[in-house]
Amino acid sequence: MSAPTRNRRWLTICAVAATMGLIGVPASAAARPGTPYGLRLMQAKAHQPGGAAAFSAKAAGEGDGGEADAVQEGADQRAEARTSPGIVAPGAFGAAWAQLTALPQAGGDWKHLTGLPYDSDDPRYRDTDSNSSAGMGKVTGRAAAVVADDRGHVYEGSAGGGVWRSSTGGGHWQPISDQLPTQATGALALDGRGRLWLGTGEANTNSDAYLGAGVFVLAHPEDGEFGPRSRVGGAELDSATVHAIRFGGDRAWAATSKGVWSHSLSDLTGPWQLEFAPNPDYLPGGPLAADPNAPYKNITTDVAIDPRDASKVVLAVGWRGGDSYNGFYTKTAGSWQRLASLGDLPADAANVGSVTFARSADGSRYYAVDQSPQQLNNDPSSALAGIFVSKSGSPMGPWTRIADYHQLAASGSGLTQESDLPGQQSWYDQSLQVDPTNPDHVYAGLEEIFETSDGGANWKAVGPYWNFNFSCWSIDPTKQTGDCSPTTHPDQHGLAVGSYQGRPYLFAGNDGGLYRRPLVGQTDAAGHATDWTSLNDGTIDTLQYYSVGIGKDPAGHGVAVNGGLQDNGQSILRPRDRVMGSNFGGDGGDTLTDPANGCNIAQEYVYLAVNVTQNCGVNDGSWLTDPSKATSFAVAPPDNALGGAGARFIAPLSTDVKNNAVWVAGGRHVWVQTQGYAIRSSDAWKAAYDLGAGHVATAVAASGGKVYAAWCGPCNNQGFTRGIAVGNADGTGWQQLTLPADGSGVPNRYLSGLTVDPADSTHVYLAVNGFSRHWTEGPGTGLGHLYESRDSGAHWTDISANLPDAPADSLVVTPNGGLALATDLGVVYRAPHRTTWQRLGELPAVAVDQLKIGPDHRLYAATHGRGLWSMSLDD
Repeated sequence: MSAPTRNRRWLTICAVAATMGLIGVPASAAARPGTPYGLRLMQAKAHQPGGAAAFSAKAAGEGDGGEADAVQEGADQRAEARTSPGIVAPGAFGAAWAQLTALPQAGGDWKHLTGLPYDSDDPRYRDTDSNSSAGMGKVTGRAAAVVADDRGHVYEGSAGGGVWRSSTGGGHWQPISDQLPTQATGALALDGRGRLWLGTGEANTNSDAYLGAGVFVLAHPEDGEFGPRSRVGGAELDSATVHAIRFGGDRAWAATSKGVWSHSLSDLTGPWQLEFAPNPDYLPGGPLAADPNAPYKNITTDVAIDPRDASKVVLAVGWRGGDSYNGFYTKTAGSWQRLASLGDLPADAANVGSVTFARSADGSRYYAVDQSPQQLNNDPSSALAGIFVSKSGSPMGPWTRIADYHQLAASGSGLTQESDLPGQQSWYDQSLQVDPTNPDHVYAGLEEIFETSDGGANWKAVGPYWNFNFSCWSIDPTKQTGDCSPTTHPDQHGLAVGSYQGRPYLFAGNDGGLYRRPLVGQTDAAGHATDWTSLNDGTIDTLQYYSVGIGKDPAGHGVAVNGGLQDNGQSILRPRDRVMGSNFGGDGGDTLTDPANGCNIAQEYVYLAVNVTQNCGVNDGSWLTDPSKATSFAVAPPDNALGGAGARFIAPLSTDVKNNAVWVAGGRHVWVQTQGYAIRSSDAWKAAYDLGAGHVATAVAASGGKVYAAWCGPCNNQGFTRGIAVGNADGTGWQQLTLPADGSGVPNRYLSGLTVDPADSTHVYLAVNGFSRHWTEGPGTGLGHLYESRDSGAHWTDISANLPDAPADSLVVTPNGGLALATDLGVVYRAPHRTTWQRLGELPAVAVDQLKIGPDHRLYAATHGRGLWSMSLDD
């Protein structure tokens, strides 16, 4: 049996500080057209020679470079929403958090919905658009960092859901950073005293990475929790990202987006000391701080300290897309100088990008992974310059290359097509760990996990990307992944070694959470590990939702709840479920769900790649041999074929509030289809309006045939423009509203949400993302975050009042006429006939991407880092 086509996970990349990708990264790289899975491909290729591996590699779109293109294509998009038309000054999120916590409480208690295991291989959902049977098992949100000790304590730092602790070697997790003003983790480290250091602000340069509030330390991490007073130093590292924390002598070193800083380990009260910034004029307070390129001018990724002499330090400095300052630096005669030669390890600016160091416990080895900007921009196969070792134990070298991407591809990798080889995303997927008892035993994390036991002479892909490519794979729902062993989720960000009950383990953090295996484990004949265990037991929920959908479950007993996730497809939770399933794979974007039947679902992959099911995606996989048994269908609007030129990475979808069978999708065009969930072909979509060349929709809403569409283009700070078009679903009466560029009226910022009053289609609300002109440099930035029009958008009134100055994402009108607004820091509420806002319950400091009201009279919140929540409207 041949493997089906599968959705590779397309990652968006960029820190929220700025629109990453302006330096040395193509502004609009071509995207792979998005017919995910696609029965046409399956029918055409299912019986070709070569078996499962040959089929899967071709049908999945691997080999066309599509994923890397999509990564770069999506680079700016979530960041653009929060920064355009300029860049955001330090302190914006901290000030907004203080404003939010000072609001009066509206009452109400949030109920956590997704605090149970999420099985990406759930055997119930093996339909054409699911990645179930890939072998990843139970997953949660992206783990950005992990550390462990020898007493069973494991600490996981999630990308957007805070820091979590397990005291049982993984599992039975507890959050320990909920009191901090940010839940974005960049780095974790345990010092020699057993203290846990947390660098906030995720540094993976992906689109949903958030800035931090500095570095915090926890003296007794085995039973304590981080608090605001545990911050080290002052505000020096506020609104930065922290890539790594290292220790040498009496100093802690932090590689950040603002250069490399150091701090005393014995006195934590004083300020951080700036050690090196290659372009200090671009730092906050400098003469070029407002330059659009400022966020890329002082990026550092790691610090290597000589274990024999803590005064000998090498800094890895550079932006992944390339800049003249990229390189390795060391201090000579009191000043930092670029190193000209390190042996095989590149030292030229063109080939030094994102770098990770690791050293052996005995001090005899230093290892490094290097990503090449030149390859990122010119080599469709991989951006990986290589894996290197310094056998002198000194970061000064000499360094020897011990692996390149061709060697790794030949080691049992799941990525073997010439234009899609290991390390293609090595600017994003990068980690290293040396066995503390064996300096030649090393693990390297890229998209996959590789292991060498002989110092790099031989490698095994112990954690392959997935199992679809291998002959052991089967879609058989009685097995997790055929006869293959379970693997990890792809995209590795952290590796650590720790012990539990006297046994050492490797811990791997990636886009699916945390996994472990014995430090010296077992492999099969292909070199794949046979002993991975998922530690995502449901007690940890860091799922990063973009959307939520709710409908009455057709089996009765309540509602079915689904939602689209960053890199974890779409989850579905039905009444009485003890495990959530995954009925769609890849990146899950926006979603539509029939309130009357929660198994009628439309799910967006990326760029408006819409798929529809009318049975919740339940399937035993028999469609693979009998296509007539498929129960999910690709129905993308035509703009999907244009990739990033035709739609946003996560593009807006909506139904008409008066007619659930009328759908509106926003790309370059405003698309309308009237077949509801019975749609089976992309031909059903009709273009109601062309927003114009270079413009793409950011929000859509409709009521009684009247349609509103907000758009941007360009969408970054290089000439940012926004607008709103209004017309009818049948294509008549369309016009562009007049929105002054100077921000008078509606600010010149990203327009993220449109909501129509169900009782009056001329009464519409507009949510505005980003920060006000108090924090954002740029023309027409303005002040407000929520606007109201009672004449179809001809005139707008700012109703922000006492709203925190935080990005606004989504709005719903409650049945009693109140307003609930989702922001990047929580949910606020305005009661009927009132003008001021209250905080609605308490959530951790995470972004709430979407709000919806369910047929059960509850308000649902999709958070980007802490799962799904709901609250009774009666509260």
